[in-house]
Formats: sequence, C-alpha cells, structure tokens
Amino acid sequence: MMKREESAHGAGPVDGDTDQESTGKGAADTPEDIQQKLELAIRETEQLKEQLLRKAAEFENYKRRMEIEFRSIIENASERLITDLLPVLDDFDRLLKSARKETGGDVLSQGFELIASKLSKILSLRGVQPFESVGKPFDVNYHDALLQMPRTDVPPNTVVEEVDRGYKLNDKVIRHAKVIVSTPADDSLSAVPPQAGNSSGRPPEPTDLDS
Repeated sequence: MMKREESAHGAGPVDGDTDQESTGKGAADTPEDIQQKLELAIRETEQLKEQLLRKAAEFENYKRRMEIEFRSIIENASERLITDLLPVLDDFDRLLKSARKETGGDVLSQGFELIASKLSKILSLRGVQPFESVGKPFDVNYHDALLQMPRTDVPPNTVVEEVDRGYKLNDKVIRHAKVIVSTPADDSLSAVPPQAGNSSGRPPEPTDLDS
C-alpha cells in the first residue's frame, strides 16, 4: 500500500499541471502580433537599405574626389621644373627681339627662333600655355603691376604693356604676368618704379609730381 501511494503522490508533476504549462508556452501569435512584427521587419529593412545607399553614395563621392586629386598631382608634378624653365624662354624672346632689330633676321636669329619654338612646343605638350595680358583689365589673379602709366586711349587699370608673359599649367596660373597698367591722364600721374618685394599683384600707389 505504501509503495502504491508513493507512486501516486510522488514529487513529479501531475498530468494536469503539465498540460497547463505546455498550453501557455505553445500559444500561437495573434494576427495583430504577426502584423506588428511584419511592419517592424519592413521598417528595419528600409532603414538598412537607406544606410546602404547612403554609404554607396559617400564612397562614390570619395572615389571621384580621390581620382581628381590624383589626376591633379600627376598633371602638376613637373610644375617646379617648368617654372624654372620659363625664364630661359623669356631670355630667348628678348634675344629674338633684339636680333630682329639689329640684323633684320639673319641665320643666327633664325636659329634662336627655332630653338625657342621647340622649347615652347615641348612645354605646350606638357600643358603649359601663355595667356594674353595686353588690353585686358588688370587682374590680381593673373598680373603683377610693375608700373602705372597715364594713358588717354584706354580705360584706367588696363594692361598696356607686358614685360614678362604669364603662364598657365593645366588652367592653373603658375606665373603672373609682369605688366604696366594705365591710369587716367588727367590726374597728373607719372610712371612709378616697381616697389621692392611687391608681390601682391596690385598696382603700386601713384605718386604726385607736385609732392
């Protein structure tokens, strides 16, 4: 009898308790719960998609920016050498002008002209181009003023003479043109010598002869 009672009233759970627990754990989600979970998953998917698109756009912009910077470095890598060569081209130009006046274009001056032409062509193939200044308005981005000169035939602050040509390398100004700039003729102005160390590109202040 005792054994039979122990087996009937032992420590293990009874069948009724087991059925209640399994029923509570295995309860199915309601349609409302499923709809909420679906909407949450859709929102999370949209957020992840937006983040992915944003990162892709940022990467494209970064790649494009790096390509532009790299191309600029390659194109301007020889800028220092070219800048050092420009005074040599200036000397050839001055020599040619002098030779044409004195000899009328003999063989020697023609040889100088051929050398200067070849040097200009080599620089041009590397992206170096001179830019015109005479007749243009004075611009600090392109010109360094050496003198001011009263003129009546052109508006004030017009480049009337070019002492040294200006040059660009791939649309970048690598040397400003050294120029003479016009001033109004009725201001009693005189040509002003260039100020020492004036690298601002602005015309020197005019001086009054009466002072």
